[in-house]
Amino acid sequence: MPTNTAEHGNGPQLEVCAMLSERRLEVLRAIVQDYVGTEEPVGSKALTERHRLGVSPATVRNDMAVLEEEGYIAQPHTSAGRIPTDKGYRLFVDKLAGVKPLSSPERRAIQNFLDGAVDLDDVVGRTVRLLAQLTRQVAVVQYPSLTRSTVRHVELLSLAPARLMLVLITDTGRVEQRLIDCPSPFGETSLADLRARLNSRVVGRRFTDVPPLVQDLPESFEAEDRGTVSTVLATLLETLVEEAEERLMIGGTANLTRFGHDFPLTIRPVLEALEEQVVLLKLLGEANESGMAVRIGHENAYEGLNSTSVVSVGYGSGGETVAKLGVVGPTRMDYPGTMGAVRAVARYVGQILAES
Repeated sequence: MPTNTAEHGNGPQLEVCAMLSERRLEVLRAIVQDYVGTEEPVGSKALTERHRLGVSPATVRNDMAVLEEEGYIAQPHTSAGRIPTDKGYRLFVDKLAGVKPLSSPERRAIQNFLDGAVDLDDVVGRTVRLLAQLTRQVAVVQYPSLTRSTVRHVELLSLAPARLMLVLITDTGRVEQRLIDCPSPFGETSLADLRARLNSRVVGRRFTDVPPLVQDLPESFEAEDRGTVSTVLATLLETLVEEAEERLMIGGTANLTRFGHDFPLTIRPVLEALEEQVVLLKLLGEANESGMAVRIGHENAYEGLNSTSVVSVGYGSGGETVAKLGVVGPTRMDYPGTMGAVRAVARYVGQILAES
């Protein structure tokens, strides 16, 4: 059972849920499953034929009338069948849908595919492709944020007597490189000394904690080297600020073309929304929310995405969430399967970060 969905203010809805009988909840579950599977509005006769509900079609028709009156299903156009509403999907996800576990072959395929990654960019790229293939939706993966990362190592390389390269490596595998023009030549001995002192102070520390830890470092060097040390530190701190901006990778947008009829007018507003990084970051939710989140239809604040659902979860290493990943697709999606795939991929990505 999913234990955490999204902030969607469903208190009154769950009270209504308590008043719905178990049989009517089973009818709703059957309607969602059939509609997702067949793409056709579902009628009472079809429900009694496909599912062991233990009651007559007349009773099912009565249950469907109640579900429609309560706003969980609706009748599209003049069709005899019914389809779930956003409210119906919400109740399905909150109360009726278990997270479908992946099969052993699927889990092995995920592990084998992600294990071949050579660096963080490759990990994120492979994760996007994998999620899009597994769910047949649009996959979105947020890069680990430096503001929630710690320093694994700082490397300083001499390129010329007065030119250095600073390489910053994070615990999540991010590698940032900067070229530094020094105010004066900087010898190998001084460089090795700075490298050692810098790492002794910052390794294992959060990026946000670094500035006060290094501010007095120039004073411990000879006068002729202090200018270069200060320049190196300034470059390091600027890197932390520059890279604070969140980065995303998106893939599988072409999958939406398979669901053209799931979007009321046109797919265009969805595609336009997916081009907006700020919108996608808001869709994924705050990175410190590690649990599974499912936002359905009009729960998405951005109007262009009112016909979509977003399934997201946090990932990270050592029990700490450093970013989010998820998928965007039509509200008529296989929620148990999608939630299972998103959760499994996040778990493997976290393992890779922990081992990298």
